[in-house]
Parts: sequence; C-alpha cells; structure tokens
Amino acid sequence: MAPDLARRLAAEGPGTAALLMAVVGSGIMAERLAGGDMAIALLANALATGAALVVLITIFGPLSGAHFNPAVTLWFGANGGIGLRDASLYIVVQVAAAILGVWLAHAMFGMPVLELSHTLREGPPQWLAELVATFGLLATIAGGLRFAPHAVPMLVGLYIVAAYWFTASTSFANPAVTIARSLTDSFAGIAPQSVPPFLLAQLAAAGSGCWVLRWLFQPVAQVRSPSPGSPKR
Repeated sequence: MAPDLARRLAAEGPGTAALLMAVVGSGIMAERLAGGDMAIALLANALATGAALVVLITIFGPLSGAHFNPAVTLWFGANGGIGLRDASLYIVVQVAAAILGVWLAHAMFGMPVLELSHTLREGPPQWLAELVATFGLLATIAGGLRFAPHAVPMLVGLYIVAAYWFTASTSFANPAVTIARSLTDSFAGIAPQSVPPFLLAQLAAAGSGCWVLRWLFQPVAQVRSPSPGSPKR
C-alpha cells in the first residue's frame, strides 16, 4: 500500500470513529440528562454532532478529504476525485471505524459493548427524508467546494445540525453511520430491519447527485469579447 494512501486511510478511520462517538455518545448523555424531554435531547445531539463535524473535517480534510461517509466517497469517485480501488478501501475503513466508534461510546458510558437497536425508523416519509438529507449533504459539499472551499467544515456542520430538525429521519445521510447505529440500543439507534431502506435512499441520493450536482456546479465558461480587428459574425 502506498504511504500516501495509508495515511489517508489512517485519517478516514479515526475521523469516522470520532464522528460516531459524537453521535452516539452525545445521544446517550442527552438522554440521561434531558429528563425525558426529547426536544432537548435531540437539540443536544444535533449540536454535538455538528460541532464534531466542523472539527473533524478541518483537521482531517487536508489528509483524506474527510469523507467519513460512503455516499460522499461514491460522489467523489463518480466525479473523478478518487479512484475505484481507493474508494473501495475508504468505504471498508469507514464502515469498520463507524462500528468501532459505537463500541467506544458504549464503553465510555458503561454500556454493553455489543447490542442491537430496537428503535424502528420505517415508512415512506422516513425514506424520503433520508434521500433529501443525503442529497442536501452532497449539495452542501459540492457547492461549498465550488464557491467557498475554506468554509466547507462549517457548512457541513451547520447543514447537519439543521437537517436533524427538518428531516423526519433526523438525517443519518451516511451508510456507514446507518449501519453502525443499528448496533446501539440508545437514543441514536436504528433497528437492523430499518437499515436496508435507509441505505437504498442514501445510495439513490448519491447516484442522482453524481449527475445533477456535477451539472449544477460546473464552472461557467467565460464569454470572451472578440479581439480588436477580428471578423464580426
């Protein structure tokens, strides 16, 4: 394995694990401290996740691109930003690290490391919400890279905080996160039987985003004025 690829994977792994620790750990803490107020718990979970994303993308972005998300990796791959082999390795590392992040969150809060979620998240509204959430995340990244690359960490963090609230699914928007969250029976969990439709919606968003966002955010060609003396048409 090339040293550069090894270093990129070494960034994707801890970054994805830390993201899941933020999602699951803050969910556990919020549920314990909110006194049954689900709105407060969701707000705390959203803010912690968004803040963690800003930090993680800022520090790992220059190393690996800070994908932390197979849908993002697939989008970059379709647009020539990463090769097929590297993308495959990214996705394997993302899923494995996401699961590790859940286990570490459980260990920190004295919960059983191995468990399955019983929280059902089902139905067309939830699936539509995941398609919208994932497409919106990719649009945020694509537009940010096109017009405000230095603001991408903040843009992604803010988008996720907002999407926690404006989507019925609370915006998983990430296949690795979805798989890993089936392994926690906590505030952030999703029952294993609810996972496949979420994954299909997320991948559908990535597939449509590959074409739509490439067209939408392509550089606009500058119209050049005819040079002096050139023939008029």
